[in-house]
Amino acid sequence: MVNRKDYMDMLTRMKDHKVIKVITGVRRCGKSTLLQMFQESLMKAGTEEQCCISVNFEDLRFEKLKEYHRLYEYIMDRLVPGKMNYIFLDEIQAVPEFQKAVDSLYLMEHVDIYLTGSNAYMFSGELATLLSGRYIEIRMLPLSFREYYEIVGGEKHAAFQSYYRKGGFPYAASIQDDMVRTEYLRGIFHTVLLKDVVERKKITDVPLLEAVVRFLSDNIGNTVSVKKIADTLTSSGRKTTTVTIDGYVQALKDAFILYETGRYDIKGKQYLKSLEKYYLVDMGLRNLILGERTMDVGHIMENIVYLELLRRGYRISIGKLGNLEVDFIAQKEDEKIYYQVAATVLDPSTYEREFGPLKKISDNYPKYVLSMDEFPMGEDGINQVNVIDFLLEE
Repeated sequence: MVNRKDYMDMLTRMKDHKVIKVITGVRRCGKSTLLQMFQESLMKAGTEEQCCISVNFEDLRFEKLKEYHRLYEYIMDRLVPGKMNYIFLDEIQAVPEFQKAVDSLYLMEHVDIYLTGSNAYMFSGELATLLSGRYIEIRMLPLSFREYYEIVGGEKHAAFQSYYRKGGFPYAASIQDDMVRTEYLRGIFHTVLLKDVVERKKITDVPLLEAVVRFLSDNIGNTVSVKKIADTLTSSGRKTTTVTIDGYVQALKDAFILYETGRYDIKGKQYLKSLEKYYLVDMGLRNLILGERTMDVGHIMENIVYLELLRRGYRISIGKLGNLEVDFIAQKEDEKIYYQVAATVLDPSTYEREFGPLKKISDNYPKYVLSMDEFPMGEDGINQVNVIDFLLEE
């Protein structure tokens, strides 16, 4: 098992606080393993085994507990009086109206609740109102490059090339056979698509959904609109509407396979309402969907950096400065950082394209250009950093 230190630290800090911990993320990113590791850490610290009540709803042994009354009774029968009880409910979205059981358990003394879910849909409607103010969401992603490197070791550039191709799903990182790894990733992709998108949203045109996934995979880092997606697919013979495409895109976001980032007008200091950018949760999945491509290295690196900034807890937007663009504005509390990402800036025209927008920003927040270049340059207070070194930072 991979030690997901950052997530373990979050759970440790939140332990015993009267708040429900909800771990969300795409299937197979490591949520179940994280719960298992956390339970083991509790028992090493002295918690008795019977005080940890764990249910994984992907396990057929717990099929009958997918009715919330039965789930509630099962847990109530196992609570240890007078001691803190830790309740772990894995893939809770499989239980219709689970929030009723969870809310009742939350009201009890000496109960600490941990949930995982693979679909943001679980936060909509009644859950959002019934459990409002009672839960904290921990958004989990596949392995960062730093975590991946701890597994594979060796020379960091070779490890990055491997990460770039294989992606960061924890078990996939340990598979040496390319064919086996491809089939494993294919299984994840089809499970997410069928269970978390098609079944939940009652989608009937699966080939159209797959066409939307391919289009977005091929356009990571490009500004697109729902209308553009619909028009492109219609012109290629798959007639559709913006309403349909909007529903499909939202479903992909709900399944944590797709992330959307809006644009921010730096000079006008306002968020713009059109032409978002989309990023995929994992580059191994993108290579599965499109085949490995080398011509869009810059956009793949941009996707990897975007996910890294999410892991570090930043709110991310795309910066617009007249006709110029800043790849990422990363914000957290009073902190703001500007980032440009490029494969290389050794070419003078590329150098100007990446450094130019940052030079025009008049505030004093940090500004970085991330690239694969080994001999970073910099000017006007703009720091150029090797992207591998950036990804390996604590």
